[in-house]
Amino acid sequence: MKSLCWIRRDLRLHDHAALSAALAYGETRIVFVFDSHILDKLKNKEDRRITFIYQSLVEIEEALQKKGSSLHVLYGKPEEEIPKLAASLKINKVFVNRDYEPYAKERDERVGKKLKSLDVEFESFKDQVIFEKHQVVKDDRSIYKVFTPYKNKWLETFETQDKNIPDYQGPLKNLAVFKNPESILTHDFYPVIGFKETLPELTGGTKAALKRLKNFAEIMNDYKEARDYPAIPGTSLLSVYIRFGNLSIRDMLRSSLTSRSEGAKTWLSELIWREFYFMILDSHPHIVKESFKRDYDKIKWLGKPEHFKAWCEGATGVPIIDAAMRCFNATGMMHNRLRMIVASYLIKILLVNWREGEAYFAEKLLDFDLSANNGGWQWSSSSGCDAQPYFRIFNPYTQSEKFDAKGEFIKQWCPELAHLSGKQLHRPVDVIPIVSYEKNRERFLQMYAVIKS
Repeated sequence: MKSLCWIRRDLRLHDHAALSAALAYGETRIVFVFDSHILDKLKNKEDRRITFIYQSLVEIEEALQKKGSSLHVLYGKPEEEIPKLAASLKINKVFVNRDYEPYAKERDERVGKKLKSLDVEFESFKDQVIFEKHQVVKDDRSIYKVFTPYKNKWLETFETQDKNIPDYQGPLKNLAVFKNPESILTHDFYPVIGFKETLPELTGGTKAALKRLKNFAEIMNDYKEARDYPAIPGTSLLSVYIRFGNLSIRDMLRSSLTSRSEGAKTWLSELIWREFYFMILDSHPHIVKESFKRDYDKIKWLGKPEHFKAWCEGATGVPIIDAAMRCFNATGMMHNRLRMIVASYLIKILLVNWREGEAYFAEKLLDFDLSANNGGWQWSSSSGCDAQPYFRIFNPYTQSEKFDAKGEFIKQWCPELAHLSGKQLHRPVDVIPIVSYEKNRERFLQMYAVIKS
């Protein structure tokens, strides 16, 4: 029997549910499709994520070549490319890991129907989460909308399964032996798909991911406190690797259980937040275009386009905001604490629709993940499930003083302020912000009164 494993956001060869099943089924080939539906919408043709994916695929290809095999890398519409490849190779069954985004579910339905017409089976597997939406539910089988009870039930479910973590390692047996000189990886790759090579801050691939996971294990115990300070290496920097699947969620869960420290517990909680947002998106796909709490779509946004532009460019006159956005634009990465600060400032001080910020992050984030990005912005705007109350507003000046007290992060990205210190650094008297924090805070509370009423 011949199988085809179609990898998407699971760019690895180890601990891979679909690949493991495909190898057990029969002679296996592996394919990745650069989806033109997605790529055609990317305006920036120097998108770092393309290079990150390319690096990951090259690493996979090198590993396969050592086994006498190769990787099929295609460009086009998956609903055309996958059935065409399956037919040409006389494939009996296509294996994939499930995705929970609306587009991905529609895509897989289209591909599955075309394969069925060719008498080719199509099977999907749980891989990018520990528990899917139907596995962590209330006693009445309904979906959780608040994180803490969801987390408690998640942990309880994990305990009842004796903390069993499936292992899909398995030897790479049954790989089809062939050379693939037609692979676009072996040609002038970037012009083929219409992008330019742009090296990301973090190198793509499983080797880099496992090294980073090992390094994080050494500082994980301090994670609970250290993660809030952008000037120190207190976070895992693993989000991009789990986003593209260079690591499995099981790799990360195993690592979190190696310690009983508060830092490890906090990191485990972040992993559960990830699954919570997956579950919310899977259960409530309307959040892609609407607020989770639909009443929040009634708000009349008062923000100005020029203020949004200043926020994007790191030119608001608020040091911590400007430093965060300049870093973001230069690297495609943003510290978690800073994400909350800049989002709160855009929405609740600049009075700009959170959708604008969500879209900007989606365009720039190296680790962009629809469920997490949407969940984070809806949390900040108070329109999401289990979001912060609308009257909770991050004060960028006190946040700056607390989490970048010496101004190390600010000075790195706003060198024009390097000569300042103390409160002067966090709120310089000779720098006039584009809006008054105090006045716009009151305007925001009035603006959101429509929800309260």
